[in-house]
Amino acid sequence: MIDLHHHGDREIGGGLVDLAVNVRLPAPPDWLAAVIAESITTLGCYPRIDEARAAVAARHGVREEQVLPTAGGAEAFTLLARGLSPRHALIVHPQFTEPDAALRAAGVDPDHLLLTAGIDFTLDPTAVDDEADLVIVGNPTNPTSVLHPAATLARLRRPGRVVVVDEAFLDAVPGEVDTMINSELSGVLVLRSLTKTWGLAGLRAGYVVGDPALVRLLAAQQPPWSVSSPAAAAMVACMGQQAQSESTAAALAYETKRAHLITRLVALGLPPVTPARAPFVLADTSAVARHPGSVREELRTAGFAVRRGDTFPGLGPDWIRIAVRDTSVSDALADALADVINR
Repeated sequence: MIDLHHHGDREIGGGLVDLAVNVRLPAPPDWLAAVIAESITTLGCYPRIDEARAAVAARHGVREEQVLPTAGGAEAFTLLARGLSPRHALIVHPQFTEPDAALRAAGVDPDHLLLTAGIDFTLDPTAVDDEADLVIVGNPTNPTSVLHPAATLARLRRPGRVVVVDEAFLDAVPGEVDTMINSELSGVLVLRSLTKTWGLAGLRAGYVVGDPALVRLLAAQQPPWSVSSPAAAAMVACMGQQAQSESTAAALAYETKRAHLITRLVALGLPPVTPARAPFVLADTSAVARHPGSVREELRTAGFAVRRGDTFPGLGPDWIRIAVRDTSVSDALADALADVINR
């Protein structure tokens, strides 16, 4: 039985180099930390999300009624599982497992469409069951790092179906190409997270953009004051020009760092899934493993924590997800991998 609640934070600790969690920064930058600190002076008041909703709407060029701030992207999965009551839910896997877990907790047993390495984990919309009234897909997908074209995802739309696109990592893609946030959002919900780029995993800040009727259904399931005042203040700041400039620079830096990591992995005979567009890559280590999962275990002994693949539906124990870090860290990982392979 796959542990759908297993995430990268369970892999880290004990002085290990963290390549298992995809948060870019250990803490928010100084200007964002100052905004969060200032919000502490308002903690005697109940939080309001009006300004955050308006800032998100302005940033994406949508109406405020199409936006719902949430306590991280993960809360949105719980809200949609409770609010949509699908008859036939389908999740495109391998991908982030929280939507699967949230649906099951709500009494919904979703079907899976398993993408495979043989097709580079790309999506053929015609493979999705016509009867599915809820389809969930990541873009770029965690853990495969595949970015599906928006035109491909648009082909999933049809009357009576809700299409949910998890874009938690799309701000790490230069230009945020292939986003599903556009002027026509009928039947579509797009989920975004601010935790990865801005070092806010402990604060829980995210939002939904989509069909206003669907947004209202999710909002009706949201507990009162779910989004804290510090999280709401962070959302406003992260929609501003300074944040957008820094996010763009970080996305471009990821391109260079990821290319270096891929080059090192290819040289070791461990080519990852490509083209990779997220701040992580997925690699199959079965060709050099002594037994299933041995490479991940030996890397841990060598001081590196990577994300195990066998808790994602469709992947086995030899798959590992590796976070993109500075080139010096990737070089150290590659040297450790070379030692593991040559033992």
